[in-house]
Amino acid sequence: MRDKSDRPTDDAVEASIARVLVAEAAALDTVARARDEAAAIAERAREEARRIELRTERRLRAVRAAFAASVAAQVASLEAQTAAMDAAHELTTEEIADVERAVRATASALTGGRS
Repeated sequence: MRDKSDRPTDDAVEASIARVLVAEAAALDTVARARDEAAAIAERAREEARRIELRTERRLRAVRAAFAASVAAQVASLEAQTAAMDAAHELTTEEIADVERAVRATASALTGGRS
């Protein structure tokens, strides 16, 4: 049988319960602060993601605009080259002589030299 002196006193029990309650309150406070801190970190991350998205959109718009300008310039250049090629070209005397020689050579080749 146990001796009454082995049992904790009511004051010791009350003190132990008070320590547990204080520790529990501290733990709950720590958890609440951690939740608040995690929410703040998440919000900062969302804000940073929004900033990155906006910056990326601006950059993409700039790249698209530069690409469109480049393509427009290239198309204009090709159209100018096409117009220049379509323009009537007066043959020089030398070019006419070259064409006549080519015609005679072709005729000679086709007829076996009998023209």
